[in-house]
Amino acid sequence: MPQTFAAADAVELAVVERSGFVESRHAGIAIVLGADGTVSEKLGDPTALILPRSSLKPLQALACLSAGAPLEGERLGLSTASHSGTDRHAAVVRDILAAAELGEGALGCPAAWPGDAAARDELVRELGQPQRIRMNCSGKHATMLLTSVVNGWSAEDYLAPEHPVQLLIRETVERLIGEKVAATAVDGCGAPVYAMTLFGLARAIHRIGNSSTSSPFALHRSAGALVEAVRANPWTIAGPGRPDTIAIESLGVFAKGGAEGVMVMVAPNGTTVALKMLDGSGRAATAVALRLLERHGALDSSDVAATMSRLPLAVTGGGQDVGAIRPAF
Repeated sequence: MPQTFAAADAVELAVVERSGFVESRHAGIAIVLGADGTVSEKLGDPTALILPRSSLKPLQALACLSAGAPLEGERLGLSTASHSGTDRHAAVVRDILAAAELGEGALGCPAAWPGDAAARDELVRELGQPQRIRMNCSGKHATMLLTSVVNGWSAEDYLAPEHPVQLLIRETVERLIGEKVAATAVDGCGAPVYAMTLFGLARAIHRIGNSSTSSPFALHRSAGALVEAVRANPWTIAGPGRPDTIAIESLGVFAKGGAEGVMVMVAPNGTTVALKMLDGSGRAATAVALRLLERHGALDSSDVAATMSRLPLAVTGGGQDVGAIRPAF
């Protein structure tokens, strides 16, 4: 199977500074596409292969929409989410499942505790257990199930790579990234995830982020609706205090992080960033994406600074802030 990129393909994207001393460095690759889709900047080798992990979710959700999944508003936002498992998130996922006349037991993702601390503590106090509906990918899984049901496909084996919903997703992915997927792997939630170049992922997200609900093309209308749903309901895609939600609330971007240090982001003017950290850490990914959009004039510097102050970037010592995680440029 093809491997992810090597250190020689990467450049320094972020540093961790403690009391003026650079303690750690994050290398990676990144690409910026202008509003017109042309390459504005490359950091490292963006033709290297990556697994997009949850940054693939907008493409997966779009495939389901194109197959007739009846989703809008909060439900549509949840379809592309890596949510934090709050009661509000779980309620919307149940709504999606109810539309398919299915219960929580149909979900094929693993059981998990809520990622949100308050929701997790409440569940523990109630002597609850990890639940599939609280797993951060449950919205994606519920959407795949709903798509299967409305098309008359089996709901039992919907995660199999040869299942019609997964074949449709792969076809849609290849159409959007403009290349054949290099490999198929199993994501953390059990769904197929596809290896592609970072450039291909950026191209797909640029197309989605620049789509309009008034487009003459059905896929682009669905993409426009998806982006509008996320921007109107930022809490759905992640949750309170989560970087994606903060960036969307503060700046009106379309942002979707993925495990192992992947991030995609589209500014309101259409400028698009995609990046992947070599070491798999995502702690600096949002900050780097925001700085790149700022550097290319897509976001106001003062607005970016205000948003950065809300992100979990502080380095502490003795209970005090003594440094920060910051972009290296």
